[in-house]
Amino acid sequence: MAFFSFLCSKTFLFLLLVISAVPVAFIVSLEHATPTTHVYHYHSNGFFRECAKWDDLNRRFIVSFMEGGLGQIPLPELDSPAGVLEEMIVVKEADLAGNASLGIAIDRPKNRLLVAIADVIGNRYSAVAAYDLTTWNRLFLTQLSGPGVENDKSFADDVAVDAAGNGYITDTKSGRIWKVGVDGKLLSIIRSPLFTPKEWYKNLVGLNGIVYHPDGFLLVIHTFTGNLYKIEIEKGEEVKLVKVINGSLKFGDGIELLSPTRLVVAGNPSGRLIESLDGWETGSVVGKFAGPMHRLATAATVKDGRVYLNHMIGMGYPKKKHAIVEAVFPS
Repeated sequence: MAFFSFLCSKTFLFLLLVISAVPVAFIVSLEHATPTTHVYHYHSNGFFRECAKWDDLNRRFIVSFMEGGLGQIPLPELDSPAGVLEEMIVVKEADLAGNASLGIAIDRPKNRLLVAIADVIGNRYSAVAAYDLTTWNRLFLTQLSGPGVENDKSFADDVAVDAAGNGYITDTKSGRIWKVGVDGKLLSIIRSPLFTPKEWYKNLVGLNGIVYHPDGFLLVIHTFTGNLYKIEIEKGEEVKLVKVINGSLKFGDGIELLSPTRLVVAGNPSGRLIESLDGWETGSVVGKFAGPMHRLATAATVKDGRVYLNHMIGMGYPKKKHAIVEAVFPS
């Protein structure tokens, strides 16, 4: 009873207020710190933006909404905005309400954007959609998992597009990669024992970021193990584990090729740069970047040869200010 009385006392409430104020004050100090690299700030109506990709042809960033939908952040011609940019909603569909829009990939030859869609909370639905980059009309919507398909737990997290226009979508929940054709038809499912570590807790967040390499294979990261996989899609979908030295890729999220021999991994820490000189049989961590830790880096993109990291969490109210931060790696 004495302990309960203490919990209800003014002294306890004061201590609780002081303790909770410490992380808040820390976050405020981080938010007001002068950035060490270039940053694009933009206002949004949502707190969470999972992915951002640079669309060079249309001079804009395209961003995905955790609450579902897509937005664009146009850049002025001089590319030196004095203030905060504004997000414009381009896709918001009622039939996908309740699902998150997550990883996105630009298919430039076909002037379209592919989007991974998932039920983040219940893992009861996964899909991939394609949208025209000019009109934003939906070109197809393919359900990958859920009622009427494979009614198992799933989480479509990221997507990549190969040279022929086929899409590859990672399932971070069930350790598989769906392949869809140009028209969205499900063609195959890539599975491998390498995708599923023995320790159950390492499967809580599994396959995540994925990219297509111009030499005809996929690179995929597993978040909780840090494993990097090379998938030979032109050789029977053979899966290999890339041996990575000089650092770990644990807690890696979105990935992006900076060049055929260099790969950027967003996550925690904010950014890591991996180099391979043998066609991605092996790789070496050659650089790290520490960005705004309170915002959580989730995706990487390349603009004019420079790496930018999307940070998921927006700050402020009613408008939320988001940050797309340049990652500079030591040479």
